[in-house]
Amino acid sequence: MAELTCDVLVVGAGPTGLMLANWLTRLGVRVIVADGKDGPTRESRALVVQARSLEIYDQLGIGDQVLEAAHRAGALAPGFGARVFGRIPLGPLGEGLTAYPFIEILEQSRNEEILYENLQKLGGRVFWESPVTAVVQTDDGIEAKVANDTVRARFCVGCDGANSVVRKSRRIAFEGITNPHRFFVLDAAGAAGLIEGAVNVRPERDDFLLAFPMREGAWRLIGLVRDTDGDGDLDEDDARERMRRTYGVTYDRARWFATYRVHHRVAAAFRDGPFFLAGDAAHVHSPVGGQGMNTGLQDAHNLAFKLADVLHGTRKDRWLDRYEAERRPVARKLVATTDRVFNAVTSTRPPIRLLRRIAVPLIAPLAVRVLPRTAGGSRLFQYVAQIRVHYPLEPGAPAPGRRRDPVIGRRLPWAGANHTALRAACWQIHAYGEVSADDVPDLGLPVHVFPAAPGTTLRPGLLYLVRPDGFVASRADPGEAATLFQHAMAR
Repeated sequence: MAELTCDVLVVGAGPTGLMLANWLTRLGVRVIVADGKDGPTRESRALVVQARSLEIYDQLGIGDQVLEAAHRAGALAPGFGARVFGRIPLGPLGEGLTAYPFIEILEQSRNEEILYENLQKLGGRVFWESPVTAVVQTDDGIEAKVANDTVRARFCVGCDGANSVVRKSRRIAFEGITNPHRFFVLDAAGAAGLIEGAVNVRPERDDFLLAFPMREGAWRLIGLVRDTDGDGDLDEDDARERMRRTYGVTYDRARWFATYRVHHRVAAAFRDGPFFLAGDAAHVHSPVGGQGMNTGLQDAHNLAFKLADVLHGTRKDRWLDRYEAERRPVARKLVATTDRVFNAVTSTRPPIRLLRRIAVPLIAPLAVRVLPRTAGGSRLFQYVAQIRVHYPLEPGAPAPGRRRDPVIGRRLPWAGANHTALRAACWQIHAYGEVSADDVPDLGLPVHVFPAAPGTTLRPGLLYLVRPDGFVASRADPGEAATLFQHAMAR
């Protein structure tokens, strides 16, 4: 038995916990990561990496490594049953919005391996086979039982999944529902009947199929478990036959097959004193849209900077309340949206089934022709890619009927080289055209002046205050920047 101390105890070494540990370690925070597993996940599990997550990987310095390991899905291929209506290329939808205008397919297991390897390079480690069985609050932080050891820390972050020990120990409600249906998930080799290089979306009157292209010619196949024999069960042979009969999709062999319930839940609080929740410990939902793992990675990214600020003494403890204020609304909106989409796809009500049968064959061909050329297609990409997330950073509430600021509270619009500057992971000031460095007030922050960025919401002549996590905290004319920026950094 031993007594260990650190600044932050991270419970769980999945993608969320490992991302948090990477950033905290890079920011000079002493971290202990504990997990009951014997190493990174071996099953593929979650597998979509969206554009915003790739931007975070790039800021961490391992974006190229992630891209090299991933398999790109360059299009969406909508269909209905065995019919396919064409391809919707993703590149045009995200062009000019991000350096990553595609969907990258990289299974959870490989994400964990890359993050774990990088954590080791940064000097961090994971205590494998070390389950956390109890956590309590103390006068100066937390105390946890980790295997046979005791860990004392200033803060504890539960990244330990939907059955979180941390959440349960703090008696934080997990609000939401469990859908009556179940999914099957199957990783198939030698699949046929699918559009190559695209995410295949095939709703049907009574069923649906979602297919993601993976490395080495494999496919992730997801569908509904319908009550085929009265006991609500379904095995791989049943799934294989249904896919062949309903969608004309066949495959040679399965690498992995599982069934599971779908939950739509959000924790009632993301912070309880020195305890925090992130990833699946804080929110779970259906895999529609490939959002789950990405939301957890972004929880970790957001929280790491706030914890580092407080631990380094540059912020007061109340700064940590911003984590819940920023990330919980994102989770609530995401869970509500995926719940609505999932219900529309899985409902057995006759009117909804009839609507699917009529509407999808009419709308999907139109979407193939129209979406790549419309603002609606671009906006859809931004939501799915999670680059349209908005945090409440504007001073005061917007006037009735007034739209939210197009820049403040959002991730810095991509203009090429400006995102490279974010790798410094510090507060910085940006200017775009018609501003010289002499016009920028001296606030002790790095200053970056870029060419004008037409086609973005970045206006020439203004200064932008950018947070270490890449979100814009304020903007101002040069003459007002000193006062407004100091106020924004103090909020």
